[in-house]
Amino acid sequence: GSISISMSLHHTTFCFVCCHLTSGEKEGDELRRNSDVMEILRKTRFPRVRGCGDVKSPETILEHDRILWLGDLNYRISLPYSSAKVLVETHNWRQLLERDQLRIERRCGHVFPGWKEGRIYFPPTYKYSFNSDRYSGYGVRPKEKRRTPAWCDRILWHGTGLIQLSYVRGESRFSDHRPVYSIFMAEVEILQQRRRNMGYFSSRVEVEELLPYSHSHGNLKFY
Repeated sequence: GSISISMSLHHTTFCFVCCHLTSGEKEGDELRRNSDVMEILRKTRFPRVRGCGDVKSPETILEHDRILWLGDLNYRISLPYSSAKVLVETHNWRQLLERDQLRIERRCGHVFPGWKEGRIYFPPTYKYSFNSDRYSGYGVRPKEKRRTPAWCDRILWHGTGLIQLSYVRGESRFSDHRPVYSIFMAEVEILQQRRRNMGYFSSRVEVEELLPYSHSHGNLKFY
């Protein structure tokens, strides 16, 4: 399912989509997630609102100027648990990302055509043992589900005028996921030149103050 928000900032429209796609790491589950995305795009409709002059507000997600899509997309790594474990322990994100289902499906044009995602430099965000820095797996807790580590939690964007300044993960431990967050600089169309320059300067200051510090991920462990 998903929740979508439509808004306008001056003369530029924004849409934010937060979703939870179908779970599962069986072969073919990625196709169900692709179908979820297409269904969200097809069925989401916003009420028409009159803007400035005769300009109408967007009715669909893709009619917006700038779109951000985030949430638990649930795409997995197409590798056996043991192989993925070795790559995670050696911090070999590059090779692990080669088997990332979302990247594979996007590259083949099966989902999110024309969308963008920033480079991933952080460890997989799923699945963790509760209140722990360890990925769930074999051993200490026999009833605990074993899942191949994956970047289930993602942020993508669509449209011109969006510049990603950071793409990182948080370290909250209250879930079996790690959250991800991003900071963007967005261009906004304003008719008055003086107000546009003032708004741009103000936004630049706020973004620089919010830029996160880099985190070290040197203590990743498995059971």
